[in-house]
Amino acid sequence: MVRFGIGFDCHRLVKGRKLVLGGVQITHPKGLLGHSDGDCLCHAIADALLGAACLPDIGQQFPDTDARYEGAFSLELLTRVGEMVREAGFEPTFIDCVIVAQEPKLAPHYASMKEAIAGAVHLAPACVSVKASTTEGLGFIGAGEGIAAMAIATLADKSGRVMSQEIQRSS
Repeated sequence: MVRFGIGFDCHRLVKGRKLVLGGVQITHPKGLLGHSDGDCLCHAIADALLGAACLPDIGQQFPDTDARYEGAFSLELLTRVGEMVREAGFEPTFIDCVIVAQEPKLAPHYASMKEAIAGAVHLAPACVSVKASTTEGLGFIGAGEGIAAMAIATLADKSGRVMSQEIQRSS
């Protein structure tokens, strides 16, 4: 059985922070504000994986009220999410994501992001798709005030539990 999960996150851009997306530091005068490093791409992917496994979302797993996660490298949190998904009996098979940002240009960083994300969740880089889009100057993203990310993840059920539960319910 295959499961799908969707994730979304956005953060405000502010001066005095490093810009980290997909676990990659990108040169930019502003960075994403957040309790962790603010990597909205890793956060969206984490929520997609957690959602597909029916596990509590990233905010419940790594609450912003917990000092342990202050300034955390979100790629490390994503690695932990991959472990949680496997512990729940699932295997990540594919991740597709899009970053929505007016600037900076992100295409030069796609390969590095794919490598970092794939490494964090133990996938082949060919099983991770990263792309970006702008809002053509519209809204807070178009004004350069923030960046958003969306992701979808697919998981294979390795336990057989879900299938056997569905068969029992239909009997």
